[in-house]
Amino acid sequence: MTKVAIVGCGKMADQHAIQIQKIASAKLVGACDTEPLMAKQIAERFGIPASFTDVDDMLASIHPDVVHVTTPPQSHLEIGKKCVQAGASAYIEKPFALNTAEAEELIDLANRNGVKLTVGHNGQFTHAMNQMRHLVAEGFLGGHPVHMESLYSYDLGDPAYAKSLLGDRHHWVRKLPGSLLQNIMSHGVSKIAEFMADENLVVSVQGFSSPFLQEIGQSDLVDELRLIVRDASATTAYFTFSSQICPAQHQFRVYGPKGSLVVDDDHQVVLQLDNKQYKSYMRLFVPPAIFARQYVANLARNMWRFATNDFHLPNDAGLLTLITLFYESVDHDAPLPISYREILLTSRIMDAAFAQLSKNCEFTLTA
Repeated sequence: MTKVAIVGCGKMADQHAIQIQKIASAKLVGACDTEPLMAKQIAERFGIPASFTDVDDMLASIHPDVVHVTTPPQSHLEIGKKCVQAGASAYIEKPFALNTAEAEELIDLANRNGVKLTVGHNGQFTHAMNQMRHLVAEGFLGGHPVHMESLYSYDLGDPAYAKSLLGDRHHWVRKLPGSLLQNIMSHGVSKIAEFMADENLVVSVQGFSSPFLQEIGQSDLVDELRLIVRDASATTAYFTFSSQICPAQHQFRVYGPKGSLVVDDDHQVVLQLDNKQYKSYMRLFVPPAIFARQYVANLARNMWRFATNDFHLPNDAGLLTLITLFYESVDHDAPLPISYREILLTSRIMDAAFAQLSKNCEFTLTA
């Protein structure tokens, strides 16, 4: 039985606790938060036998095998180090750390202490993303990806909501090196990092405040990002983050030399684009029929999962899969669900983006 504890008992901790309790081989044995009421309430609601206000006390008292760290990112390094030094593996919510140097320090410490780490990129493990990865592994692309496009939208909601959340100058999100972007964008960037073949990258970025944020007096925040990445093997990728695209979308496209794949994560749809050519008017009829058939197949797959009680909202399904795979890695020395290389590459791309945004370097062309 894997003994599991949670540090940080806010909204995200509830999502973790729900999924952990679905895993028969795991048991929640402790919850910790600097606010006693937060630790007690989650313990009572999920039947967790012990609650704590100090991480060191929790680690010494219950000796968990795995700790889920769902605190603000500024605390990830300190809490992660305590868990690792106590012999506990750690699932650390995104972003993994504030920068690559911190990420490297945590991973090096975990390796030296014989424990494992993962990061909360649950968006990589939805049913649709798993299907896409399976098709790539089977060779559908016909070789290494030529190009990728990752789109991650985030709905800030109405102006009153945005002001209450983003107008707080002391909110922990605003204190991140990348502010709002850093708390969210790793979900989309990690999908790119997974398929980058080379460590040497060229990163270009454009970031700006949307008219919406400017109108409500939040022009110091960047909520629109356009990122371009190229590695030494000439694989390229675009990452788009937007709070204004409507409806909010979460998509991933991977283009290969012989075939391409489109993942619509919101609706759990995977489309296969093959290299078949159709002459004359046939190209107006046959491809739409093929796409229609694929949509019906996606519908049938989703309905089957629902009927067999294997259907969850995409993020819930991804979270359960990621946690399960991580526990298997810890308990049976199986491969990590997210490699350290991928964690570090994601962090490096984000560091490069924030460094460019801080310099605000761009050329303005006029007629």
